[in-house]
Amino acid sequence: MEKFDKLEGVAAPMHQINVDTDMIIPKQYLKTIQRTGLGVALFSEMRYKDDGSENPEFVLNKPAYRDAKILIAGDNFGCGSSREHAPWAILDFGIRCVIAPSFADIFYNNCFKNGILPIALPQEQVDKLMEDAERGANATLSVDLESQMIKGPDGGEIAFEVDAFKKHCLLNGLDDIGLTMEKESSIDDFEAKRTAATPWLAAG
Repeated sequence: MEKFDKLEGVAAPMHQINVDTDMIIPKQYLKTIQRTGLGVALFSEMRYKDDGSENPEFVLNKPAYRDAKILIAGDNFGCGSSREHAPWAILDFGIRCVIAPSFADIFYNNCFKNGILPIALPQEQVDKLMEDAERGANATLSVDLESQMIKGPDGGEIAFEVDAFKKHCLLNGLDDIGLTMEKESSIDDFEAKRTAATPWLAAG
């Protein structure tokens, strides 16, 4: 998993509340177990018309936000089913930070396991960042995970909270497999002792 330390880029404003995981990545895209290639399908039912052409009114289709790295969203983002494809699609599009007043718990935790930083802030602070994002490509935000600080285009700063363990994992690029591999030497020692004590279990 790619480490997350500092992120600077354009933030896309998405005002909808209760954006569920089926809106993020519709069910027809869940057949794959690959984490890549889903970015093109992100928000597909809002992003594309019935004939497959782009909806020019959707925020991520607007020129200013095509390369957005941050998403400013409405309340209860990521609700609905617990599909891990949702953070996969967000990450594959290029977004590494989602800021909203609140998140669904499962989606929130899945973000950290896939290298995305979800930040929950009071509504008034989200509204301010939404206003900044509305200014388009000329108003970039910076997110510093180490200092837990968001800096706006005019220099204003907003502090945010994050669980210490989740912060450690993001800063060091540790998903569940990475966390296990940190204990590799202890696992190897255990396996060696077990094999010596019960050699018949290793036979064959």
